[in-house]
Amino acid sequence: MLLMDWGKPIALKQWSVFKNYLSCERAQDPDILPRDTDLTVMEIIHKLDQRIPPRPFTHKNSTTSAKHSRATILNPQHTYCQGDQLDVLLEVRDHLGHRKEYGGDFLRARMSSPALKAGASGKVTDFDNGTYLVSFTLFWEGQVSLSVLLIHPSEGVSALWRARKQGYDQIIFQGKFLNGTSEVVTECGLAVNSSAELCQYLDVRDHEAFYCVKPLHVPCEAFVYMTTKNRPISHLSKKEWNLFHRSNIGIEMMKNLKSIVVFPCNKTKDIKKKCQIGMKAPLPSGYTFKGNWITSFCKLTEFPASKNVRDCLGRKLIYLMGDSTLRQWIEYLPKVVETLKYFDHHGSGPFKTQVLLDIEKHSLIRWKKHSHPFVTQKLFSMKDERYIPREIDQIAGDSNTAIVIGIGQHFRPFPINIFIRRAINIRKAIERLFMRSPETKVILKMENTRELYINAELFGDFHGSVQNLVMRDIFEDLRVGIIDAWDMTVAYSSNNIHPPNNIVWQQIRMLLDYIC
Repeated sequence: MLLMDWGKPIALKQWSVFKNYLSCERAQDPDILPRDTDLTVMEIIHKLDQRIPPRPFTHKNSTTSAKHSRATILNPQHTYCQGDQLDVLLEVRDHLGHRKEYGGDFLRARMSSPALKAGASGKVTDFDNGTYLVSFTLFWEGQVSLSVLLIHPSEGVSALWRARKQGYDQIIFQGKFLNGTSEVVTECGLAVNSSAELCQYLDVRDHEAFYCVKPLHVPCEAFVYMTTKNRPISHLSKKEWNLFHRSNIGIEMMKNLKSIVVFPCNKTKDIKKKCQIGMKAPLPSGYTFKGNWITSFCKLTEFPASKNVRDCLGRKLIYLMGDSTLRQWIEYLPKVVETLKYFDHHGSGPFKTQVLLDIEKHSLIRWKKHSHPFVTQKLFSMKDERYIPREIDQIAGDSNTAIVIGIGQHFRPFPINIFIRRAINIRKAIERLFMRSPETKVILKMENTRELYINAELFGDFHGSVQNLVMRDIFEDLRVGIIDAWDMTVAYSSNNIHPPNNIVWQQIRMLLDYIC
């Protein structure tokens, strides 16, 4: 989990201010940002800056050491009962054994029982003085192991946050334009540093922008394909990069703690209500037991047979909008419901729009990739490119319509303001949708964890954890469902950008519960 105790939510500008912009599109100078959105973006970034302050880094010896840090169980018990909370005090020290006087480390807490295929995340509270409270809810009985991984020390977190603000130059966008029967390749991006004439692809209402260097004698409308690759530059120093060597990532901090045994203690279990949109999920939001996901705040419906799933999907229109972690859903569903058949939506490659139909049940499920930025070496089409807010605007909505939004992974290599603005614009589009069809169901799938040893500067989980916090804050008072893919993947100990199918199915189960 991200080690940040934000306390109160970000004090956003009142969302009622936004409604001045909802009634119609007004012609505005694209260079002038809407004042309300601009202020909100700046407020969120300011709040993040306060939570991720600059940390001096002179030598690795002064950074957090997992080996020298100390973990102590508070109020140890002779008998631990299922449902109890176990608290661990973590005192962090540097590599010289000196007590650190500030927090900000990026930690991941987890409890597990491998023999039971059980796992859950722990909640980490940062006291910002070198001590942390790590809280575990003892969800199941049996032998339980406790873990806190030091993903990055606070000095590394500070370096990553500083580097993320440096610009848009670490990803190369290559656009392909059609010139008769041949193709012309040119440079594109969220910002293009060129004196040449530019093709400007602007969303005036939402102030989203993408640019390409205009090919000679080729119209801007001939933009057909794009691909990306990493530019071999870094905004981290060589000394800072040493903090992100694989030998320094994901180090266990609680090796000295023995496993504990949890007993049932004949405690009565709380009767939970069925999972519904609008419920506030605690942390942790659930746990895995014998491979199944069990929510901690509501009761998930069982779908023991394909027929149950098919009946649930009957007469449903489900729109999946986002990245390939959502595409996994539409790829998995036909394995559960054989009557769901692919409709050829034309196009090619893994990022074309995908549609599933069940004609007899009048069910439609569609996945469409989100718009810029989209980072992949594989070629993808630009012929039907729209931002998610524009896609939402095209949906009529009703009680049998559901929209699932999952963005984040492709935004990690870019300054955070791009992600914040997109999230705000998505919220505005959902508010417009609720004005015309308040019964429409909207679900947010949070980012999941990914590989620990990926390029931390561009794609590391620190960036995803910050973006998850931003999403929760922006959508806090809106009636949407949350599927906490981050919490799930920590519980399952999945460090894969594309989690295995058993985790994908648990996410789909939550969707089915929300819509049926």
